[in-house]
Amino acid sequence: MPPPLAPSPRIDVHAHFIPDFYREAALAAGITKPDGMPQWPAWSEQEALAMMDRLGIGAAMLSLSSPGVRLGTATDAEARQMARRVNEAGAALVQAHHTRFGLFASLPLPDVIGALEEVRYAYDALRTDGIVLQTNYQGTYLGDPALDPLLAELHARRAVVFLHPTAPPGDVVPLVSLGYPAPLLEFMFETTRTVTHLLLQRVPQRYPGIRWIVPHAGAALPVLLDRVAGQAHGMHLDPQATEELYATMRTFYFDLAGMPLPRTLPALRTLADPARLLYGTDYCFAPEALIQTWQTKLDPDLTAAGDCDAVMRRNAQALFPRLA
Repeated sequence: MPPPLAPSPRIDVHAHFIPDFYREAALAAGITKPDGMPQWPAWSEQEALAMMDRLGIGAAMLSLSSPGVRLGTATDAEARQMARRVNEAGAALVQAHHTRFGLFASLPLPDVIGALEEVRYAYDALRTDGIVLQTNYQGTYLGDPALDPLLAELHARRAVVFLHPTAPPGDVVPLVSLGYPAPLLEFMFETTRTVTHLLLQRVPQRYPGIRWIVPHAGAALPVLLDRVAGQAHGMHLDPQATEELYATMRTFYFDLAGMPLPRTLPALRTLADPARLLYGTDYCFAPEALIQTWQTKLDPDLTAAGDCDAVMRRNAQALFPRLA
């Protein structure tokens, strides 16, 4: 049985699409098991809409997942071309179903010049709803000074930036993942590492126009932030860490994709602004049956907390007024 519907249709801020040409290019580049997953999941426009109808999802914000637009040994020019094709394909889906889909545009990082060009095209020509940024690009993590020109542009546009984990850089993955797919643990650590870096580099303070969505209920941050704040202060990494980090955490939005119950969401609630909690599914990398299982646990919890409609819909509408 499908989970009970929220009082009004849900808005899914964590949904992925896989255009056929992108899948073919990834396979041609030798990426048959993305981030160690057994295979690429199936995705089609028709099935995505059907799944949304079955689960009571009114609209889904589409993004390209890891490994992003730079496939294998792709050059800057090839990554720029792939970003343009992916973003135009996403924009076409939004145009065809403007009340059902939104788009987070992809960028050909770490090529900052190419990324700036694509941001301008995505906003000015495609009217994108926001930008998706991976936790790192060939070892360049968000918060690196090399990305400051891009962050300044996103700040000026008051961009909604959806953060998405990818595998750690280089040859470290087989060693640290112990042979398991990176999404099992490494994605959580990547999100935690990157957001910690953003906090300690004071990126939200320096670029307050950017509205960040952190995935998977904050990954490990809800249970590690106390340590980060205390250690950062004690190590003189950030003399304002103890006070400032907690306040800055309340400026982030958090999607609840994955299994945030019974432990992660209660911890997240002690740190996050309840008006910045958002619904997410991680479809199509999370199959529909698993999303249903998550939903049967999440809906009663949100209802008991009195914020089911806010998390499922109203908080996202504050970010994306066209979906109101």
